[in-house]
Amino acid sequence: MERSTARGVILGIVAMIVIVTASNVAVQFPINDWLTWGALTYPVSFLVTDLTNRALGPKAARNVVYVGFAAAVVLSVVAAGPRIAMASGLAFLLAQLLDIAIFDRLRQGAWWQAPLVSSTLASALDTALFFALAFAGTGLPWTTWALGDYGAKMAMAMAMLVPFRALMKWARPSPAELGA
Repeated sequence: MERSTARGVILGIVAMIVIVTASNVAVQFPINDWLTWGALTYPVSFLVTDLTNRALGPKAARNVVYVGFAAAVVLSVVAAGPRIAMASGLAFLLAQLLDIAIFDRLRQGAWWQAPLVSSTLASALDTALFFALAFAGTGLPWTTWALGDYGAKMAMAMAMLVPFRALMKWARPSPAELGA
């Protein structure tokens, strides 16, 4: 792995660990019956994945997801409890891998298409899995939290297009890096 690629992967991993761990703590604190604080932090993980995918290709993005997933689950067990950590880990892993696959298929389209479509579909999977596994049977209003969370993720997916576009000049892939 070349030096700039390694640096990009490490930066992505660190960002992913911080975002996911913070979100797993934040999701335990409701804003109201429709939203938790995690709805405002977690969607940034899709920006990290999409920028890594754009800059370094799907193989590097998967590496960021795998290592970020493992570290965030371990930290989240301590910071948020085993149920939140396991629900988050499964939802995160499946949703991020879906995001990478969809983004990669759409990367040649309009600059906004790949990040918006991949985040929209992956967020739906993430939201459904996470809230059902983390909160079903607890008596908490998890279904309304899930609906509110998905709405917040869609708003954030739109908002994340601005930094995605701004950072694209630093996220130009080389043909060798896309060989994954």
